Amino acid sequence: MKLRAVLFMLALLSPQPGAAQGRPLSIVAAENFYGDLARQLAGPGVVIASILDNPDQDPHLFEASPSTARALAAANIVISNGADYDPWMAKLLRAAKSAGRQGIVVAELAGKRAGDNPHLWYDTTIMARAATAIAAALVTADPAHRDEYQHRLAAFTASLQPIDTKIAAMRARHAGVAVTATEPVFGYMAASLGLTMRNERFQLAVMNGTEPRASDVAAFEADLRQHRVRALIYNSQATDTAARRLLGIARAVGIAVVGVTETEPAGQTYQAWMAAQLDALDAALSKPPA
Repeated sequence: MKLRAVLFMLALLSPQPGAAQGRPLSIVAAENFYGDLARQLAGPGVVIASILDNPDQDPHLFEASPSTARALAAANIVISNGADYDPWMAKLLRAAKSAGRQGIVVAELAGKRAGDNPHLWYDTTIMARAATAIAAALVTADPAHRDEYQHRLAAFTASLQPIDTKIAAMRARHAGVAVTATEPVFGYMAASLGLTMRNERFQLAVMNGTEPRASDVAAFEADLRQHRVRALIYNSQATDTAARRLLGIARAVGIAVVGVTETEPAGQTYQAWMAAQLDALDAALSKPPA
């Protein structure tokens, strides 16, 4: 459904205060990894909905639906990414005004804005800040269960430690290794790992939906053919013709190819998702150069 029709539906729906009327708390997350954080922090009894939750769908092609409108109208807490990654969320929230609703914009917590790399969930320190903000919002909405929310926050923070330990170990082994990517999805994690990321101008053009310069395409292909990089990281949710060509070249010349996603896979936690992708990249970088 087009955004205009959903905005009209939101205008017709009365904001519902949720817990104030005896109903359970309701949280709506624009993306499912934030929904997963909310689930881990809220525990049972809190209704949680994630708008973008299909790892097989290109998030940039999202269109709002009537169910989105209904969920937002009833939400006590809304979590969005910001930094112009989910600009439709701000429009939907303006159409479904609610005095008691709390909003969390992760980009604001991280000091990021439009024009910055919006793939913030690949930075575990930012996700830790997001978790702290979600727990605080839960306490505000439901102070009677403050201790439970604080306990779950401590458990979530502890659960990030193995990932941070893995990052530190990989940084010790692979810092300075050159890699490239079709999009800047993995950018924050690559920086945490100390990797040297090449072809960033090409990546930004793809992210912004513009045609990469011919010189940038040629430089990217040369990096692959001349083995200047050890791995090609690609967004497996959005592979256009240019990306598929680069993947074909990488595989033909023996450059390791590692897929990452913008959306958390079904049935996984944020922690398991990050760990699996780190393991895949670690394996690729640990192989002898072709």
